[in-house]
Formats: sequence, C-alpha cells, structure tokens
Amino acid sequence: MVWHDGHPRLRTKSGVSQSYDLMVGATGLNSSALKLFEGLGMGYTAPLGTKTAVCEIPLAGTEMLAKLGDSVHVFLLDIPRLEFAALIPKGDYATLCLLGKDIDKPLVDTFLANPVVRKCLPEGFQPANMACHCMPKLNVAAVPQPYADRMVFIGDCAVNRLYKDGIGGAYRAAKAAATAAVLHGISGSDFAKHYGPVCRKIDRDNTLGKMIFTAAHQIQRSRFARATLLSMVLREQASSGYPHMSAALWDTFTGSAPYAEIVRHSLHPGMAWAVVRELLARLWPFGGAPEQTPPDMRDSKS
Repeated sequence: MVWHDGHPRLRTKSGVSQSYDLMVGATGLNSSALKLFEGLGMGYTAPLGTKTAVCEIPLAGTEMLAKLGDSVHVFLLDIPRLEFAALIPKGDYATLCLLGKDIDKPLVDTFLANPVVRKCLPEGFQPANMACHCMPKLNVAAVPQPYADRMVFIGDCAVNRLYKDGIGGAYRAAKAAATAAVLHGISGSDFAKHYGPVCRKIDRDNTLGKMIFTAAHQIQRSRFARATLLSMVLREQASSGYPHMSAALWDTFTGSAPYAEIVRHSLHPGMAWAVVRELLARLWPFGGAPEQTPPDMRDSKS
C-alpha cells in the first residue's frame, strides 16, 4: 500500500493496483498488515495484544453431556497468568476458552490437569483428544490513533472490548465509523469528531474492566475469598431475592454488560449487604453458611 495523489493505493498479490477514497483496516492482530500500516507515516502503531486459547472438546458418547447441561461453566483458579476460563457446551462438543496473559500450551496443560477441571471433562480425557485448538491474539490496549485522512481502523487492530465478544465490539465500532464517513466525511478530523469518542468510550470502559479483573485475581489467590464468593452464589441461587453477585459474575464473564454497568451494580447497597451478611455467616457460622464449600470458584448460569 502507498499514497497516490492523497488517496490510499493498494496492490494485490496478483499485481492489480488501484486507488480508493477510503481504506478500512479490520485485520485483527494475527495479520502482517499491521506492520504495513505502521510504515505509512500516519501515526498508527500496532496495539498491545495477548495470546488466548480456544479448544473444542468432544463430548459425544460420554456422560458429560448430561452433567454439563446447557450452562456456561466459569473457572476462577489460582493459576499464574490465567484470568479466567469458560467451558461452554455446544451439542456434542464443549468450547473451552482461556483468557489471561500470553496463554501457552504449558498453561493449558496445567489448567486441564487441575482436579476441579477434570470433574467437568470426559473420563480419561487427554489434550491430544481435542477436536481442534488455536491460540489467537486479542486486543488488550487501544491504539492512540485509530484513524487518519481517508483511513480508519476497526476492531482488534484499533480498540475492542476487553475479554469480550470481539465480533460484537467490532460491529459497534464499524457502525460508528460508517456513520461518520457517510454523514460527515472521511478526513482525519471527521473521524476524530465522530468516531474517536466511540473508541475512547470503549477504552475507558476497558480501564474499569482491568480494575475488575485485578480484584478477581485477588479473589483467585485467596481460598477464603473463593469459598465466600461461591457460597454467596449458592445462597442466591437458592433464594427468591435478586442475585446481585450472580448477575455481576454473569455480566463480567459473558460480556452481557459494559464494565461501567458492572461497577455500578457492584456498588448497589443490596450487593454490599449480601457481602457483609456472607462474611458474618462464614466467620460466625450460626447464621447458616454452607457446611462445606469447595475451594474452587466455578459459577454456572444458564
């Protein structure tokens, strides 16, 4: 790609060269095109990314189909570099997603060998039994300049929701960029005015998300905190009141709500009272805290 008469000009592998009014970058982080964008002199720098792991585990013919049901199973385990993992049943398979800091094969093997995880996998399962697996990169920090004259970047190569649905986040960004281009213009100043605020809003929300996962990491490291959190969820699921903690966990690990909304929900007086009540019940168990609480934190919700 080069600039020609103020327009981006692309040359394909077959040798075809053509100029365009507007170029949209939506390549993700696994593309060599990011280096090409950096060399255009428009201030673009590739975003910070981290490796994740996505695996497909066959369940057909095993008793795990009935045990896992149709619920999403989320794991908060004290494993270095692992933020959280989710096991999602999908017919005869279950999709396993591990998110954290530069997930690699040894970390995946450590996770799969954990006794808590083994209970959710078919008997005798080994990593070699996976139907497929990959380790894609995802965006964990926004680029400082996701637009320029006649150029705009969308999704993971610009800014996206932290640990959330990348396609959904890219769709919302693309909608804002398209609105700016069609209704206002395709100059850098047009995108700065009408697309930039959307990018900054996502980035600010991600800052809150990082705070939430920092707090979750502290819970992972404490056996008492994990047991208290799980006890709260079990108590909520057995009652008819509003499930403050269950809702917060669900939104955090599924992307159902912005991080700002999760923070507001967590500051609700009902949540504060639920935490205090659970702590009192566990410190002075006359209040009826569960007699035995597993040391892991696995939350399930259909």
